[in-house]
Amino acid sequence: MEKSDQHGFMIRTQVHYLPDQSDELGNRFVFSYTINITNLGSNTAKLISRHWIITDANHHVQEVRGQGVVGEQPSLGPNQSFEYTSGTVLATQVGTMRGSYQMQAVDGTEFDIEIPQFVLSVPRVLH
Repeated sequence: MEKSDQHGFMIRTQVHYLPDQSDELGNRFVFSYTINITNLGSNTAKLISRHWIITDANHHVQEVRGQGVVGEQPSLGPNQSFEYTSGTVLATQVGTMRGSYQMQAVDGTEFDIEIPQFVLSVPRVLH
């Protein structure tokens, strides 16, 4: 999935189900997700923090907030990208994630980049 925002940042997501780390009988479904953030704008900005909203098929919602991503606070100049992989665990075979990155431009201006909703699904569960 790709989405560009009003600040010129494009977010691409890719999800993988990890059956070797999951326990389907125990309702533990593990997913990895790779996020690619590309600055298509003309200003440099630093990723300060993140906010995730993770919802499973039972409508159980987890909110995750933290500094940076995977221990980093990358600074992205024009036409630069940053990619990282992380993971989450659901109690159902299907769920969604969405959220935002809090950014700070070099002039100190702060703004949010929306992370569009994407689906976490065990293969062959959704058609």
